[in-house]
Amino acid sequence: MIHRTSPIERAAWMAELRATLSLGWPLVLATVAQNALITSDVILMGWMGSGALAAGALGTNLYFAFLIFGIGLVNATSPMIAEELGRKRHSVREVRRTVRQGLWACVTVAVPIWIVAWNGEAILLAIGQEAGLARDAGQYIRALQWSLLPFLFFLVLRSFLAALERPGWALFIGLLAIPVNFGAAYVLMVGSFGLPALGLIGVGIGTIISSIFMFLGLALVIVLHPKFRRYHVFGRFWRADWPRYRTLWRIGVPIGLTLMFEVTIFNAAAMLMGRIGASELAAHAVALQIASFCFSVPLGIGQAVTVRVGRAYGAQDAEGVTRAGWTSFALGTGFMVVTASLMLFAPHLLLGVFLDVGDPKNALVIDLARTFLVVAAIFQLVDGAQAVGAGMLRGLQDTRVPMLYAAFGYWGVGLPLGTLLAFGTSLRGVGIWIGLASGLAVVACLMLWRWLHRDRLGLVTAAPQDVQEAFAS
Repeated sequence: MIHRTSPIERAAWMAELRATLSLGWPLVLATVAQNALITSDVILMGWMGSGALAAGALGTNLYFAFLIFGIGLVNATSPMIAEELGRKRHSVREVRRTVRQGLWACVTVAVPIWIVAWNGEAILLAIGQEAGLARDAGQYIRALQWSLLPFLFFLVLRSFLAALERPGWALFIGLLAIPVNFGAAYVLMVGSFGLPALGLIGVGIGTIISSIFMFLGLALVIVLHPKFRRYHVFGRFWRADWPRYRTLWRIGVPIGLTLMFEVTIFNAAAMLMGRIGASELAAHAVALQIASFCFSVPLGIGQAVTVRVGRAYGAQDAEGVTRAGWTSFALGTGFMVVTASLMLFAPHLLLGVFLDVGDPKNALVIDLARTFLVVAAIFQLVDGAQAVGAGMLRGLQDTRVPMLYAAFGYWGVGLPLGTLLAFGTSLRGVGIWIGLASGLAVVACLMLWRWLHRDRLGLVTAAPQDVQEAFAS
């Protein structure tokens, strides 16, 4: 029997689509803005020369390996606040307490990261990096690390606004931070206006300034804006809420580890590609940059679906959970179908942004990158699916098992298979990309399986009819 949707059901799906798009596009652009901050630093490092660029990239990669865990941890505030607002739309006290404990968690995780990052040079020397590069990278990290705490504070406040479905202010502040970061870093790097030329350290201090700017700018909006100031998110900052603090860590630690598993598998892939050859590594970097840019869209949609599912979860609205999840899944994978088509049918259009396709010197790299993009087309679909799928499950505050899926898919399947195909067959660099795509596909399938069986697994419970009607009103 064919199920026909009623006008009421169609209206509910369309309302969910509008809500997801309204919440999702600022989060997508905010992700792009964060990437622009990193890109501006890379540009400045390149102006100093290849040595500074190499040291800066080395330091950034090491620092980001620790930062990504902190980002995942504080992202737990988003589903927690969304659940509270779903349970009680005008909740103030519970939302304020969650924000407060999120800020506490920022301080807690920052201290050990600072201790480790301060010894960045020693870590880089221990893993076999050249002494001069390790010294310069270590000095850069010692400046960069102080941007960690204000940046994590900013993310907590951004999660607060996202859960309120008002992400536009965070986007606005993030866009303003791009020229602030570039201007401050440039002045301190070259020594303008009578200031000493600090080189890489100046770029790191520029990041500190932009991070403080983002935090203070968003804090000012929250304190002054009539829609936000009633929450008094900074009130009684010293008051503990230990059960809520433990819940945040219970949800957030698996998110942080999941992100680390994903980031480190790409770091490992780059190192393996470097063992194959310089041309393969260059082609890999270009193809991965294209894929990473496209990934900003499902990543932003994944953040939006966490809020939408979390609100329905808090209201115990099982139908709302279903609509929120599948709407975002369709948006995320639908966009990736478009980008995958471009990779298959117009690769030169994409590669021309990074390389002169008419220069014979680039012929080998372009041919390799075009081949990688064929695999990346499949990569796009499963990467978008796993990113949105993870966001769907996070809305249900289900993070521990997805973390295990990520560990198995990336490190149990993706890396071993990629290594085997790259060095045990004639596939070489293509083998590494097949491994990456296979690992992502495994994670995406496992995430989707868990979402499909969410009721049987007890991840979500239907609410009494009066509760659902109150949430929908």
